[in-house]
Amino acid sequence: MKENFTYPMNPDWTTDELIKVMGIWQAVERAYESKIDVDEFVDTYKEFKSVVKSIGEERQLGRDFEDVSGYSLYRVVTVAKKKQTGIIKRKDLDNGK
Repeated sequence: MKENFTYPMNPDWTTDELIKVMGIWQAVERAYESKIDVDEFVDTYKEFKSVVKSIGEERQLGRDFEDVSGYSLYRVVTVAKKKQTGIIKRKDLDNGK
């Protein structure tokens, strides 16, 4: 992971929306750096989707985040959908590469 990067954000979002979007980036970081419960990640992802409704915007933000962090939102979402319960760990994310 690159250090000292900024999260991809839209300056038009409200404070509440910014918090929800920051939550997904923090959840992705946790999945890669330690672990995160699938249910917790899914809840955070639902909050994110309440702000970012467009799949195109989600993909663009995900690419922007991966460019600055090295962590893939898409990969964590895919693993969460596949597992449905339990814990997501770094090894779960590395197995798909």
